[in-house]
Amino acid sequence: MKTLLVTGGAGFIGGNFVLRQLRRGGVEVVNLDALTYSGNLRTLAEVEDNPNHDFVLGSIGDRELVEYLLERYQPDAVVNFAAETHVDRSIDGPDAFVHTNVIGTFELLEATRWYWRQLDGERRKAFRFLHVSTDEVYGTLGATGKFTEETPYRPNSPYSASKAGSDHLVRAYFHTYGLPVLTTNCSNNYGPYQFPEKLIPLMIDHALQGLPLPVYGAGTNVRDWLYVEDHCRAIETVLARGRPGEVYNVGGNNEKTNIEVVETICALLDEFLPDSPHRPHRQLIRFVQDRPGHDLRYAIDAGKIGRELGWQPEETFETGLRKTVRWYLANRDWVEHVKSGNYGGERLGVGGIEAQA
Repeated sequence: MKTLLVTGGAGFIGGNFVLRQLRRGGVEVVNLDALTYSGNLRTLAEVEDNPNHDFVLGSIGDRELVEYLLERYQPDAVVNFAAETHVDRSIDGPDAFVHTNVIGTFELLEATRWYWRQLDGERRKAFRFLHVSTDEVYGTLGATGKFTEETPYRPNSPYSASKAGSDHLVRAYFHTYGLPVLTTNCSNNYGPYQFPEKLIPLMIDHALQGLPLPVYGAGTNVRDWLYVEDHCRAIETVLARGRPGEVYNVGGNNEKTNIEVVETICALLDEFLPDSPHRPHRQLIRFVQDRPGHDLRYAIDAGKIGRELGWQPEETFETGLRKTVRWYLANRDWVEHVKSGNYGGERLGVGGIEAQA
């Protein structure tokens, strides 16, 4: 049976990845997560008693702990989801992003390098370290063009700068030490179990309460949207067939402006909740002061992973968003549990700028 050490496996993308691996079977997952504000063991409730899932509370920055887990479980691969991820939070408090995304990744790489060096010939040859990153490291685009794996890094927020730093460390460990690394840079993910500070779950949650739906600026910022299950399939594909040292961009081919996303959510809620006192939900939309340094447009060219590895997204934005809205309507208890912690749906990342109604 193959063994994976998955870091950040109680978060949004990592949690979906862990659930998918264990549903498919034939794999043991060692799940290391620090359970910061966005980590949630309720995401993993269905595998709580699964004998092939071992949850460990801890940080990737704890090298001694990581070394212990590597020695004890002898994994065939490390899949690194662990990161501070929200741009707005990085504006308010960049320290945690540098410590987790840069220093934490360094500690994880060092522990993994020493573990990998002592593996025997075949296991050493087959071992992989897969680092999950973001398209935000590339900066911003104008009205045309797409990010490719050759696009120069130009991060514009503390979050994206910290992820860029971690990407460079991963690349360096391949070129300097030969560690068989893989990096994926993905576009905006959405789907079940996403922490409700992010755009889509935040809009759903606010709309259900009849609260204002805050849209930055004029709502014209563009993102490429990737359904989380498609992303998890891409990571599986890269892990199985990707070439060590390579970067693979993963996108959903679903460019939408923020206002298009919010209006589509409102239309779906109108359809699913015909008796809602807040219909039409689009009347709740409010344009607010833009975030500092807000990138205009991201768009991913995912041609390389398609050509070389045969991966393509299965969900359109319309089908994926319909599934997502239905999931949040059916899982209000999960959302309410998250909100009972230290995030209640307030705006983050104003950077000293007051939001305007």
